[in-house]
Amino acid sequence: MKFTLVGNGRMGQQVAAVISRSGIHETASVLDVDALITPESFRGSDAIIDFTVRDAFLQNLDAMLASGVPIVAGTTGWDDVRGAVAEKVKSAGASLLYSANFSLGVNIFLRTVREAARLIEPFEQFDIAFSEQHHTAKADFPSGTALAAAERILEANSRKKTIVRQLSDDRRIRPDELQVAAIRLGGVFGKHTAYIDSEADEIVISHTAKNRSGFASGAVESAAWLAMRHRTAPGFYTMDDFLNERLA
Repeated sequence: MKFTLVGNGRMGQQVAAVISRSGIHETASVLDVDALITPESFRGSDAIIDFTVRDAFLQNLDAMLASGVPIVAGTTGWDDVRGAVAEKVKSAGASLLYSANFSLGVNIFLRTVREAARLIEPFEQFDIAFSEQHHTAKADFPSGTALAAAERILEANSRKKTIVRQLSDDRRIRPDELQVAAIRLGGVFGKHTAYIDSEADEIVISHTAKNRSGFASGAVESAAWLAMRHRTAPGFYTMDDFLNERLA
């Protein structure tokens, strides 16, 4: 398959390297984040893989949708307009697969966190919080992966109602609030941790990324899957859809 890459940063370069090593895929073109992007920019491609920044992704979205080429979006920071983006995808009869993190290890971790949150729900002595660590060049916080984990915790555990990204000096955190803390440190690739605590026990569930290859490989594999799925069932997808089919 042929892929057009939007964004030539560290993740874009890693994706290009994975495609080059695959022996079965190729890169049709690499579009810089500041390039003039039109629907014709994606002609001849089987899928688009976008790793840019929020503003660039939203600015280029209409052109990507108009191209008719399915889109894999690894750009984060646009969760507040996710509903509107999904509606645009549906209206265009297009396909877009979004994930804050394409690592298969991370997605297995997210499912584990969701199950742990479900298991402790009946036992009020257990509390849960979440943290993430990334390199100092990462622009958004908390990370998209941390927010994805938080959403799963809220879905699985009715005792947690809202997400708190920063603590205030003038009040304590409430029992129904889920703290999601962010740390920016050196060149850390990414570490995500769920903490479950009671007077008698501490349970820690953690995922540490060793390098970016896992993210890139997952993005390429997802793009190949989406290119096939788009032919018969266009729509807005997530890594859960991809994994559900693979695990089935």
